[in-house]
Amino acid sequence: MSKRVLIAMSGGIDSSVAAMLLLEQGYELVGCTFRTFDSIKESCFAKEKGCCSVESIMEAKYLAEKLGFEHHILDFRDTFRKHVIANFVEEYRHGRTPNPCVLCNSHIKWGELIKAADEFGCEYIATGHYARIAELNGRFCLCRAADSRKDQTYFLWMLTEENLRRTIFPLGDLTKQQVREIAAEHGFVKLSQKTESQEICFVPDNDYRSFLASEGVKTEPGDYVDAAGKILGKHAGYTNYTIGQRKGLGIALGAPAFVTNINAERNIVTLGAHDDLLTNAVRIKDGFFCGNPSQPVMAQIRYRSQPSEAQYKDGILTFTEPVWAVTPGQSAVMYQNDLLVGGGIIQS
Repeated sequence: MSKRVLIAMSGGIDSSVAAMLLLEQGYELVGCTFRTFDSIKESCFAKEKGCCSVESIMEAKYLAEKLGFEHHILDFRDTFRKHVIANFVEEYRHGRTPNPCVLCNSHIKWGELIKAADEFGCEYIATGHYARIAELNGRFCLCRAADSRKDQTYFLWMLTEENLRRTIFPLGDLTKQQVREIAAEHGFVKLSQKTESQEICFVPDNDYRSFLASEGVKTEPGDYVDAAGKILGKHAGYTNYTIGQRKGLGIALGAPAFVTNINAERNIVTLGAHDDLLTNAVRIKDGFFCGNPSQPVMAQIRYRSQPSEAQYKDGILTFTEPVWAVTPGQSAVMYQNDLLVGGGIIQS
């Protein structure tokens, strides 16, 4: 069995510690950092965002040299624009709220990375994601990480079994605190204290509205309506809103109002009460399944939401208790205990 591994390095603490651990386990490493876009702003440097700055690329290269293995900078900009940015723009254009990290992991961090691994003669790829892989009846499946607060399997549900057969997650059994301690123990004290960002890496200052405008998505003001279709006032353009949004609506109705529906074709945004966003059924598409989704699952409809008990059948997730603010474009990911058994893109 080959022990040559291509490790994706962002310049951040997680991928750096993953490299340290693999070296200690005897693997031969080839490091790589990829360029995905060019919209680099000063705020990226100030916030030390792990995958958007030239500085981060150089930090990854420096760390690889310090640890004694080769490093390559790969240009994935065209593929990233085609698969990730184009989808992000089109989803908002159609009134949905996408999760670009899911597609990036599938098409870039695994699709393109596995091609690169083949070119460099690497049997495996490794990343700094917090996730684990289990082999069940000869099949490779994703499992939640030991650190539930850092678990990233929600973003990885699109990975295929073939992807997982060639993947190593060195951080799956560690907590974030342990990762910081390992970096410090190896003499990288500054790295161990490095901050993190939860922002979308290619959207400067986390201002997705300005980013969409720069990509040619410019919607005109339209009508706010209630569930019966009664006009309540004017909104600033449907792309400025997402399901469940309460703040920044620019309208006072005498009671808390939430976005309950977005009609992109008619440029109409429906407002309602909190409980108008409760539902028991969610339709998904592009499902991927590892376990047995015919059995009850715990389904998660956004990254930070608590999983809720549900039953899956024929593209429909039916929840035991109502879930709030189901958002088309986001992912619904299903678990049985720690095993990820399926996922799909929310349609309605």
